[in-house]
Amino acid sequence: MTEFVLYGGKGGVGKTTVAAATGLRLAEDGHETLVVSTDPAHSLADAVETKISGEPMAVRENLWGVEADPQTGVDRYRSLFEALAEELADAGLRMDEAEIADLFTSGVMPGSDELAALEGLATYLDAHRWDRVVFDTAPTGHTLRLLDLPSVMDRGLATALDLRDQVRRKVDAARTMMFGPMGTKRRDGPDEFAETRERMERVGRVLCDPERTAFRVVTVPETMAVRESERLVAQLRAFDVPVTTLVVNKVIDDAGDCDRCRGKQAVQEESMARLRDALPGLETWTVPDSSGEVTRLDALERVGTHLPVGS
Repeated sequence: MTEFVLYGGKGGVGKTTVAAATGLRLAEDGHETLVVSTDPAHSLADAVETKISGEPMAVRENLWGVEADPQTGVDRYRSLFEALAEELADAGLRMDEAEIADLFTSGVMPGSDELAALEGLATYLDAHRWDRVVFDTAPTGHTLRLLDLPSVMDRGLATALDLRDQVRRKVDAARTMMFGPMGTKRRDGPDEFAETRERMERVGRVLCDPERTAFRVVTVPETMAVRESERLVAQLRAFDVPVTTLVVNKVIDDAGDCDRCRGKQAVQEESMARLRDALPGLETWTVPDSSGEVTRLDALERVGTHLPVGS
C-alpha cells in the first residue's frame, strides 16, 4: 500500500467516515497510522468520538488523528512575506498591506482552508513518524484549489525571491562602494524562502507519485454525486494525481419488502452502472447504507471491512 491515501469528493458523501474507517483498519493491521482532517467542517473528532486538535492525538493503539488549523497555514506563509517587507523597508522600499498581499498571492488569493490543507500535507508528508497517513480532504472545490496551490505558491515565492535577491545585490553593491569588501552584510542562518519553496515542490512531487500516494474518490449512488465524481476524476488526472479507487458509500444492498427502498435501490443501480461505464479503469468498492450516522469505533470497524487496504 502507498504511504499516503487521500479521500476526496462531494460534500456529504461520507469522506470523513471512510477516512476514519481506513485509518482504523490500517491501525488494526499493525500500521502506525495518522488520519489528517483538512476539511474545514472538522467532523473527524465526532466520527471517532475522541477529542482531536491541531496536534496529533492518540485515538487508540497505532491510530492518531489531527485536524489542520486554517490559521496556521496562513500565518506561516504570510510571516515570510512580512519579513521580506521589513527587509525591503530597511533598503528604502516600503510596501503597504495591499502590496504585501498581492506579492503573497501573486494575484491568486488562496483560501485559509486550502493553505491549512497544504500545511498539513507538507508537515505530515515530511514527518516520517507514521507508516501510513490518511487525509480526509475538503469538498471537491477546495480539493482542486489545494492541488493547484503548490504551483500558485511557487509563483509567489519565486517572485518574492527574485525581488529580494535584486534588492540584496543592489544593497551589497552600495555597501561595497561605501565601505569596501567588508561592508557586505553577512546573512547567516537558513533561507526560509528557499526552504519553503522546496517544501512546496516536494508536496507537488509526492502528490503525483503513484508509488507513494493514492487518491480515492468517495461518492454516493446518486445522479448529482456521480456527475461530480466524474468531473473530479478528470481533473485529478489533469493534475497527474494518481486516482486509483472509487468508494461508493450508502449503497442499499437489501431493500427487503419496502417499495420505496426498492425504488431507491433501482436508481442507485443505474447510477452505479453509469459510474462503471464512465470510469472503467478505477477499482470500485461499495459500502452498505446504515441507519443513522456512523460514529463510534465499532461502527467504523464495520465500514472498514468494505474498504481496500491496498492502493
